[in-house]
Amino acid sequence: MSSAIRPVLIVAGVGSPSGTGAAAARLFAREGYRVALVARSAERLKITKDHINNTGGEAEAFSINDYEYSTITDLFSRVKSHTWPSPAKAEIRVAFWNASNAPFKTFLDITEEDIQETLQANVIAPFSFSRQAILNFKENEIDERGRRGTLIFTGATGSLRGNTYTSAFSAGKFGLRALSQSLAKEFGKDNIHVAQFIIDGMILSERTTEGKTLEELKDTRLNPESIAEAILYLTNQDKSAWTWELDLRPSHEKW
Repeated sequence: MSSAIRPVLIVAGVGSPSGTGAAAARLFAREGYRVALVARSAERLKITKDHINNTGGEAEAFSINDYEYSTITDLFSRVKSHTWPSPAKAEIRVAFWNASNAPFKTFLDITEEDIQETLQANVIAPFSFSRQAILNFKENEIDERGRRGTLIFTGATGSLRGNTYTSAFSAGKFGLRALSQSLAKEFGKDNIHVAQFIIDGMILSERTTEGKTLEELKDTRLNPESIAEAILYLTNQDKSAWTWELDLRPSHEKW
């Protein structure tokens, strides 16, 4: 890729600064990507944006009010029209859908609103996100590894099986998995890599300590920084050996 071109990562679903989306954003920034940060919380976005920019990277925050189809379509227009600090041309090369919705309730407690919000975040918005990403990738030249772009989704244990309290969540994640698989089949011939990874376990964070220290939980939780490394690995694969689905779990998982 020409040195006059800087690749852009769009990561949707940048929640906690210690979460997966933020970890991926920081790693890709260190790898030379410009990073477009997307979430509904402008305050959280600013923390990750400032960290990246203060450590030599280039990041911009794009807050959204909802995950409506049209909102995601407009998002890509905003990213493409953004003026970055350095003059190099920007190309959207990686799009990472990390947003989700998880109403963990008994089936009879799930409301119509819960179902609509779940499908919006896990199916409808990803359709729009995928469409815009693929249209942008098609404008790119094929790079040295045979790719025009990489589209990645965050899956979960609920992508593979339902369980108590996950009827709505699993329905959404099953749909997202089917979407990613269909896109991988359809657009591989266009040199567009579509992949997803399954998070099979709990992610290490201040919210999942259950009264224990982070050190005590390091073997039973997925480290967001390690997940980010897996995302980068998927992105850097040569077209002769692309992974569609990668299953990630901690070494001492009990799921």
